Amino acid sequence: MSTQSLTQPVALPAHPRTYVVRTLGCQMNVHDSEHMAGMLEDAGYARASAEAEAAGEVDVVVINTCAVRENAATRLYGNLGQLASVKAQRPGMQIAVGGCLAQKDRGTIVSKAPWVDVVFGTHNLDALPVLLERARHNEAAQVEIHESLQVFPSTLPTRRESVYAGWVSISVGCNNTCTFCIVPHLRGKERDRRPGEVLAEVEALVAAGAIEVTLLGQNVNSYGVEFGDRGAFAKLLRACGRVEGLERVRFTSPHPAAFTDDVIAAMAETPNVMPQLHMPLQSGSDRVLRAMRRSYRSERFLGIIDKVRAALPDAAITTDIIVGFPGETEEDFAETMRVVEASRFSSAFVFQYSRRPGTPAADLPELPKDVIQDRFERLLALQERISAEESERQVGRTVEVLVMEGDGRKDGETHRVSGRAADNRLVHVALPPALARLARTGAEGKSDPRLVEGTPLPRPGDLLTVEVTHGAPHHLLADSATSGGPFEVRRTRSGDAWVQRERARAGLGGDEHAHAHGGAATPGQPVLLGMPTLTSRA
Repeated sequence: MSTQSLTQPVALPAHPRTYVVRTLGCQMNVHDSEHMAGMLEDAGYARASAEAEAAGEVDVVVINTCAVRENAATRLYGNLGQLASVKAQRPGMQIAVGGCLAQKDRGTIVSKAPWVDVVFGTHNLDALPVLLERARHNEAAQVEIHESLQVFPSTLPTRRESVYAGWVSISVGCNNTCTFCIVPHLRGKERDRRPGEVLAEVEALVAAGAIEVTLLGQNVNSYGVEFGDRGAFAKLLRACGRVEGLERVRFTSPHPAAFTDDVIAAMAETPNVMPQLHMPLQSGSDRVLRAMRRSYRSERFLGIIDKVRAALPDAAITTDIIVGFPGETEEDFAETMRVVEASRFSSAFVFQYSRRPGTPAADLPELPKDVIQDRFERLLALQERISAEESERQVGRTVEVLVMEGDGRKDGETHRVSGRAADNRLVHVALPPALARLARTGAEGKSDPRLVEGTPLPRPGDLLTVEVTHGAPHHLLADSATSGGPFEVRRTRSGDAWVQRERARAGLGGDEHAHAHGGAATPGQPVLLGMPTLTSRA
């Protein structure tokens, strides 16, 4: 692997080369992809349009991979196979593969897909632009993987996908040794950012228009161990509560073994920390938890949930569960069903165990596929019932919904928009008849009425106060406006930022880069998030 310095400038042609980043995997990967995009734009590349990507007219395709699930490699090579024929018809096109699977498989990727130009890992995201240029110059694939973190990702330029919500990494890596998980091997030991750096990034996002921030880490509630403050995460939540203009704070994911009462108190006592918790259970069987090296037991898990609900009665709690871990008996599975029934999760990500080479569990005998499938279906049915019941309990409640981008669940009469309630439930909201008629003009191919100054239509980033009228397992409906019930639009700085960005994209004026790059003061210059430049707040 090359050790050539990565500090030399990248020379690009007069007409910027275009790029796309395809993300496979978790929230950490999504945020890493924002860094990759920011570095490419900082180096002079331009993001390709969706139309150009669909037509295969892109100069650089970056695939940010995941290695947690068994189908990770299948998804990667499926993407690469599709790109091989595209590249054959487009001289000069480059393909780069990064992320966890790249860290794990390294040179194997190039041997299986020799049309790949660059392979880089989780510890050297900053190398991407130079590796692309080096591959062009040398006309040979460049594979560069580091064993430890070279540059903390949050100090890198970032192209944010959203103007109203943003990810903020508080740590990278993990100190746990779960036998099924390959993440510590691929992302290394936990490294914590200093609280001042985290808060500076949060403030920069808010200054750029964001009103929601999600704190990211492989194990957020162990934050502070590296610099000797075990209460640092609760303090960080409270500090976020003092950031003017920040309306919603979320975090993912905590570990039950490290979940402490001071975090629960901080959640309950900090108004902008949302009543939502994603806490992985993995199994309800104490015997299986021991085999997984999960350093808690089922009663400890249920005790945390009881404390959270005592402090935050309306909290929505979600989880991850693995079915069919090696050695799991029917009695073990029954314990998982018991804990799920008692926990009343609003939703759960249920996975069938998949062997990951390089993990301690990889050498254990696997259960028969039909046994795993049967248990998976039974657990899924139980959780679907619970999710439906918990959603039905929301009917009649008044909720505040942050409007999201993209088309929501709509029909000809209501023209619904979609967003997230404070507890992160997905809510599809019907507009009042007059607003629905106005919104329909955009759907009919005319200019977007949400971009008109003074529009009464809700924009992405705005907040709606509505009443829930129906609950389904995976979403809520709020059709109260169709019958004269509650419907209130609260304009926000985020909505203004969204309009400014969309007007710039449509050639109607506005500064796209100031928002797309997370608050850069100068158009086209992504903010360096380790030492962010704060702009004035509206």
